[in-house]
Amino acid sequence: MNYPQLYLKPKKEESLLRFHPWVFSGAVAYLGGSSAESNVSGHSKHLHSYQARLAEGDTVEVYSADKRFLGVGHYQIGSIVVRILSFTPVEINAFFWTERLQRAYELRCNFGLLASGMNDTFRLIHGEGDFLPGLIIDIYAHTAVIQAHSAGMHYARKDIADALRTVLGSYVHRIYYKSEGTLPYKANLGEENEYLYSNEQNEPFIATENGLKFYIDCLKGQKTGFFIDQRDNRSLLQKYALNRVVLNMFCYTGSFSVYALQGGASLVHSVDSSAKAIALTNENVSLNSSEETRHQAFNEDAFHFLESSNTKYDLIVLDPPAFAKHRDALRNALQGYRKLNAIAFKKIKAGGIIFTFSCSQIVSKNDFRLTVFSAAAQSGRAVRILHQLTQPADHPINIYHPEGEYLKGLVLQVGD
Repeated sequence: MNYPQLYLKPKKEESLLRFHPWVFSGAVAYLGGSSAESNVSGHSKHLHSYQARLAEGDTVEVYSADKRFLGVGHYQIGSIVVRILSFTPVEINAFFWTERLQRAYELRCNFGLLASGMNDTFRLIHGEGDFLPGLIIDIYAHTAVIQAHSAGMHYARKDIADALRTVLGSYVHRIYYKSEGTLPYKANLGEENEYLYSNEQNEPFIATENGLKFYIDCLKGQKTGFFIDQRDNRSLLQKYALNRVVLNMFCYTGSFSVYALQGGASLVHSVDSSAKAIALTNENVSLNSSEETRHQAFNEDAFHFLESSNTKYDLIVLDPPAFAKHRDALRNALQGYRKLNAIAFKKIKAGGIIFTFSCSQIVSKNDFRLTVFSAAAQSGRAVRILHQLTQPADHPINIYHPEGEYLKGLVLQVGD
């Protein structure tokens, strides 16, 4: 290897020795062969030096204060200065990318996700969970969508696309790079979304999940175009839907609504404040049943709709967007979850079921559960937890990186 070398301050290597893949700015002492690491002014001088000499996205080697190799990763500006790609010495080259993607693909095959022919929608790379921090790759039928959350992954995008074609072969017809809204703004990359490869741009964006069809808005939709992480939870909802009146809040693509209808719901209402989301929901309902009469969609504020509705629902889905994306917003986020769940507890029929979720990474499982508990207590109703939900196996959680467990959910039965 021939990468710049970052050295940590004494006793700052413990988290890396436990394989946590992040290096924080306060742990770094100096770059390269500098030896001034014994006083505060020296640290400040060399911190300024390495920040001036490194470009965001550079590959660097990380060493302890006593010069032990700790890992190799991508440098970035901010509180997290390095995201570790490997804890062993390795060249970050074509072989590296192909080997990591091949290993991830084999994992998805091993747990049968692609075996039945009923599913061609899955997450191939889930950041730290697949030992590639800063990288997301979602597969929708023959379309791959790459999303970078770091400058390092952005600069490697063409190498990653080449590796993807090596691993998936002719199965992949097009590779779309969609990182305009996820790249760190301090990097000032000024990049736009683009096709990295395509032999069929007119092919429709339709994917199959558990035998159901969905239009995927890869180009302009949220995230990579669809929330794959709710696949298992949608299947569970389908089992509860028979003969129920269902309300799907924050419906986006209408995926929970489609599953509820498939499960035999007597009536499904879909609500979203986005007119585009409502149009997409109606399209997905029609895609699976062109003459569906049990579904109605409402382009309204979700809180207002739930508060003012006179319909008696016996199954409610609460899957809001992330109420908090940084720790400073945590308190307001928890208040939002409490308010939303409190209204649902007030509105649902006795014996009804609530599927309630948080996708905010900074909201812990315990914080979310306590917030829902508070809303239940406020309602004065009997509430039981039937299921505790999380993300599916194609969104693996690195055991050394608990921050990767971002999706939390509860299935609740509400009594009198």
